[in-house]
Amino acid sequence: MAKIGVFDSGYGGLTILDAIRKELPQYDYLYLGDNARAPYGTHSFDVIYRYTLQAVKYLLEQDCALVILACNTASAKALRTIQQRDLPLIKDKKVNVLGVIRPTVEAVPAITQTGHVGILATPATVSSESYVLELEKIAPELTIVQQACPMWVPLIEAGEHNEPGAKYFIGKYLRELLAKDPQIDTIVLGCTHYPLLKDRIDEWLNYRQEIGESEFPAPKELPHITTIAQGELEAESLRDYLTRHPEYRDQLSQGGTCTYLTTENADRFAQSASIFLNTPIVAEHRDL
Repeated sequence: MAKIGVFDSGYGGLTILDAIRKELPQYDYLYLGDNARAPYGTHSFDVIYRYTLQAVKYLLEQDCALVILACNTASAKALRTIQQRDLPLIKDKKVNVLGVIRPTVEAVPAITQTGHVGILATPATVSSESYVLELEKIAPELTIVQQACPMWVPLIEAGEHNEPGAKYFIGKYLRELLAKDPQIDTIVLGCTHYPLLKDRIDEWLNYRQEIGESEFPAPKELPHITTIAQGELEAESLRDYLTRHPEYRDQLSQGGTCTYLTTENADRFAQSASIFLNTPIVAEHRDL
């Protein structure tokens, strides 16, 4: 029987894994973090594709029938090539690779009321314009604005995201986004790290709604803003996918287990992973 593989270049994919396991706890999971070579966003397309393909091949060799690229950079720059070029070469078993961008994008049109959408993401994801391109395909009438948040991932991985000093950087990027378009009523958290900031983001937005600030219209004129995190959407999408594709679902074992692998030091990974999962884990080292 097969497992569901979940891959990320770093730690953020753990938020996707956590949401998927809550939605589909019965299946067996294999998580792989290529932490030794993170972050992927600083690399070229060819390097990102090569690294991602190595991880996907490893997970498929470990009897994963489905691999989730729980990484926006890998989803943006490697997923389509792997689906079109590499998967057709696998003849001996039924496997597939899925990403995190499409399920997020598909939820947006039903949520926004003003038709104005903001994307908060890493510089690499913003520069790829993956969210913009996918949204334009399914809802070309939307107005989309992006904002890179280069300090958010370092804050989270350092465990500083709940400290008082993080409030400055949360407000900084939200102000910059909303100054570009004050009519935004839907914000996509386009990085798998960002769910750890969601409560603080919502707190800042609610305060803005109540008090207002000089660079914004009066509070009564501000639309209520909904923030979208990827984990729950990916989990719902995967549940739906398995319902529609029994050829994958019927391969999956149902022991409710999860194994954690990393390309860096296993103890270091386990310590950092606890920030994202709020529970201790045991990890194993693997080379790709």
